[in-house]
Amino acid sequence: MAAHFETGTMASPQHYSSRTLNQLGLVAAMVDELGIVEWMDRLLPKNQEKQIVSYGQAVKAMILNGLGFNQRTLYLTPHFFQDKPVGRLLGEGIEAQHLNDDLLGRTLDAIFQYGPTVLYSQLAVQSVFRLGLLCRFGHLDATSFHVDGRYNSDAAPEEESSVIHMTRGYSRDHRPDLNQVVVQLISERQAGIPLLMEPLSGNNSDKDSFRETVKAHVSQLNREVGLEYLIADSALYTSETLGEMQGFYWITRVPETLNLAQFLIQATAPELTKNREQSNFISLGAVYAGTRQRWVIVYSPEAYQRAIKTVSKAALQQTSAELKAFEHLCRQTFSCETDARNALSELEKKLKYTNVSESRIIRQPRYCGPGRPAQSKVPDYQTYRIEGGLASRLELHQQRLQRKSCFILATNQQDLEALSNEELIKAYKDQQKVERGFRFLKDPLFMASTLFLKSPERIMALMMVMTLCLLVYAALEHRIRQSLIQAQQTFPNQVGQMISNPTARWVFQFFSGIHVLIIEHMQTLILGINQYHWLLLKLLGEPYEKIYSGDG
Repeated sequence: MAAHFETGTMASPQHYSSRTLNQLGLVAAMVDELGIVEWMDRLLPKNQEKQIVSYGQAVKAMILNGLGFNQRTLYLTPHFFQDKPVGRLLGEGIEAQHLNDDLLGRTLDAIFQYGPTVLYSQLAVQSVFRLGLLCRFGHLDATSFHVDGRYNSDAAPEEESSVIHMTRGYSRDHRPDLNQVVVQLISERQAGIPLLMEPLSGNNSDKDSFRETVKAHVSQLNREVGLEYLIADSALYTSETLGEMQGFYWITRVPETLNLAQFLIQATAPELTKNREQSNFISLGAVYAGTRQRWVIVYSPEAYQRAIKTVSKAALQQTSAELKAFEHLCRQTFSCETDARNALSELEKKLKYTNVSESRIIRQPRYCGPGRPAQSKVPDYQTYRIEGGLASRLELHQQRLQRKSCFILATNQQDLEALSNEELIKAYKDQQKVERGFRFLKDPLFMASTLFLKSPERIMALMMVMTLCLLVYAALEHRIRQSLIQAQQTFPNQVGQMISNPTARWVFQFFSGIHVLIIEHMQTLILGINQYHWLLLKLLGEPYEKIYSGDG
């Protein structure tokens, strides 16, 4: 039914305007709920009276841009807000034209001067307290972003400098030809919110950076948010780093390169993998780097499925290489039988995935004269050639599958009542939450994995803002799911099924098409909103409802 307005005079078309709201109201309300603007404005006050937009509001604008999922880089904030209800999202009196490059550049400079890691940590600590999250487990990992431009890549890194060095290093994006930066996160377990972000130079190794993070930040996180366990991959498991972690607990994967690890996996894998459909583990005591530990050798069906792919791919490549080597050998001729047998023996020593089957040495008579020799003519000399075939070593293939399906977790927590083996395994598997965060940061719908700014200092600041986007996204997803579960309500997913754990990405898509219609001198209407939108908004609370109401 069409709305009818009694106005006395019909409003002309130029008196109507529309602004795109979509999911941005959810994002803005969550930023407010976490107190990000308020906190930043306390730490980074305006540096001039005429500054209309505060640094906190500028960061909020960049977060809205980053979570707009419009395939525009965060640094295009001014253009992004041209068709958005800026005052509703950022505060009365703020317009798109105020969000110019100068403001955003000054904001990034102010973040760098304060310290991106320090500022982010303060915001993160406040956020987890406001959300009521328990930060017992912290997951540590790192990833790389490649940068467009040379920056300081040609200069030697300065000692004691707080500025990261843009240079080549191990590329997780398989782009070793490009300069890059590294970002390191420690994320809590419940919602996947990063507790710590740290920009690092492009050539940083995980082993070195993990050790420095342990020295600089873990004790502080223990005091501020109650962090009990640090969880990381095998880069954490070095004698130097373990020595730095006296006084708190850790969970990590034991490197497969350790001889003892290889021996134990080889010895236990046949028993652990008897039932391929069921997870299994064996626990035992160990000592490494002077630290008493608990080792848990784990088999999982998921690891077995991954092993099938990796082992089969390696087997195919190696088998093909061994087949080519054998065929090359069979094409060769030898002056004596001993040389042929020695050559075959040397090849057999190198074969890993195959065995030579039904091999034989063929003697071939050779004649020096022209034409076809008579049957009674004695050969001038003999040559020798190898014949036979290759057979796959299926038993070794199966053994490799078994070993690759198993891995060893280690912890210095000896008390099974404080941390059971089952909880240890689950905690390590939750390491995927920080990996999920990295995938989010690199998603083209969020922001491209390439960074282009004027200076390394601003890139460091931008990486902090990017991580704030992840914090807000994870916090919003957690609040939505928590609210639905507590109220025993459900929300339709992509195929119309009612669920209680939607992803924030899907909720964002569901809120697409919501607009603010402004009728000059009359009223403001919200278009495109339905019952499920209101269900979530009511569950999230009054600030969320207000921003989607006509008087928001």
